[in-house]
Amino acid sequence: VQLQASGGGLVQAGGSLRLSCAASGNIISDKHMGWFRQAPGKQRELVASITVVSITNYVDSVKGRLTISRDNAKNTVYLQMNSLKSEDTAVYYCAARNSGRRTYDYWGQGTLVTVSS
Repeated sequence: VQLQASGGGLVQAGGSLRLSCAASGNIISDKHMGWFRQAPGKQRELVASITVVSITNYVDSVKGRLTISRDNAKNTVYLQMNSLKSEDTAVYYCAARNSGRRTYDYWGQGTLVTVSS
């Protein structure tokens, strides 16, 4: 499956963005999906994930501000980002993993989110 992330950009602190991850080549309805981010000088971290039955999980630093969702009919996963902070500045990647696997095997190219304070 090929993943294409989009929707990044420059936003002021307190603002909102919605990232999209469009899949092609295979359906995502049978895959768990995740959004990762990597800030300059930091390790990549998983910020939000959604299972095939839409159970979601978030890293503590984004709870209540970021929301992951999926539209299997559109083969797309979203990350709604509200109340953005400067520390949310990073390259955001979407990824997919097959049920039963712990690792994410499919990755998008990343989209840059810059939050100005």
